[in-house]
Amino acid sequence: MSTLTPTPATSDDGACTPLAVQAMGAEPAAVLASRLRALADPVRLRMLSLVVASPDGEACVCDLASVTDLSQPTVSHHLKVLKEAGLLTSERRGTWVHYSVAPSARRAVRSLFETFALVAASPEAEPTAAGAGRARDGQPALLDDEAVRTHVVDRLARRFTDVERGLVERVVHESWTALARTSRIGQHVPVLAERFARQRLEDLSRTRAADGRPQVLFVCVANAGRSQLAAALLRRYAGDAVVVRSAGSAPAEDVHDVVRPVLTEVLAGLPDDGAPFPKPLTDDALRAADVVVTMGCGDTCPVLPGKRYEDWAIADPALASPDGVREIRDEIDRRVRALADDLLGRA
Repeated sequence: MSTLTPTPATSDDGACTPLAVQAMGAEPAAVLASRLRALADPVRLRMLSLVVASPDGEACVCDLASVTDLSQPTVSHHLKVLKEAGLLTSERRGTWVHYSVAPSARRAVRSLFETFALVAASPEAEPTAAGAGRARDGQPALLDDEAVRTHVVDRLARRFTDVERGLVERVVHESWTALARTSRIGQHVPVLAERFARQRLEDLSRTRAADGRPQVLFVCVANAGRSQLAAALLRRYAGDAVVVRSAGSAPAEDVHDVVRPVLTEVLAGLPDDGAPFPKPLTDDALRAADVVVTMGCGDTCPVLPGKRYEDWAIADPALASPDGVREIRDEIDRRVRALADDLLGRA
């Protein structure tokens, strides 16, 4: 029996090209290995998760020490490891030191926790309807739905002091339920639901006391391609001068795979608000919007009086080739530039 051996790559002139050139470079590999070593400890992971979960994006050393029973010198050692790995930065204010995720690591760290941190503690765990894992023996695995939801409500209630707590609770419950129906991975629901609820509460607050900035809502069917690209492009061109939202009349489980690389390119260099995810269309977003741009959702997109509506006839990138997605992006780009010029010119 013959054995198979790897076939080395060859150039056009027939010369052998070592496959090693396709591997990660030595320097970035060393940096990544250092960060992975720093993360390979449960205490450090819990500390980092607390910083990521903080509404302000930072945590005091006193809060970080509360996640463990370790002594203060040991806590300081773990934080030092995370800092030396380039994952955390620190700032002293008075008698306390506050930690935040290093700017260069924010997207990677947030992606890490959205993908892995909320996975059930046991591989035997099964997702519940609401999205949290529970072990087969009936005991909670990593998340207790009600406890997590209460923490989310508490954080948002502290942030939106002009909104009644009962309304905050309702928005969190509705956001959680809506995303639990569509999220591909149930363990992501708590993180995504908090982001979605925060956006909805911002829209509610804005309708009560407008800040003068125009707000644009992009709507398509799945909120997984066209509307996500349009929202990202307008964020790039208008920055904070325009409030940007996107939604879907029938949101998909996730952004289309063929769209994600192009969307990542558009978002590169922008403030990290977390990975884009499909969201259902809500009355909050509609009422807060000054301009509603629809793309293919037809009669399923409700119309409210007093709003400016535009309907863009743009192909759905869901089944397009990579080159086709870029052509769709270019068409959206042209329209978004014109919209941004119009809105900012009026301002």
